[in-house]
Amino acid sequence: MGQRYWVVGGEYSDCAFKQLQPGTERLSGPFADELHARMEWQRLTFRDHCHATERYTICIEPEVRAQ
Repeated sequence: MGQRYWVVGGEYSDCAFKQLQPGTERLSGPFADELHARMEWQRLTFRDHCHATERYTICIEPEVRAQ
């Protein structure tokens, strides 16, 4: 199994981006490749109603290897 990509984020309390506002958390994925994760990141980041306190990032899930 290859790496999996996730897009995580939401609306934060302020522009310091330390604490998410409860109920605004968003998790999209998993995506099989970075291209699809990046497309989702762009959709969330640049949609019509941009907020200064909204932020998303792409996370890579570590590959689990069978022993």
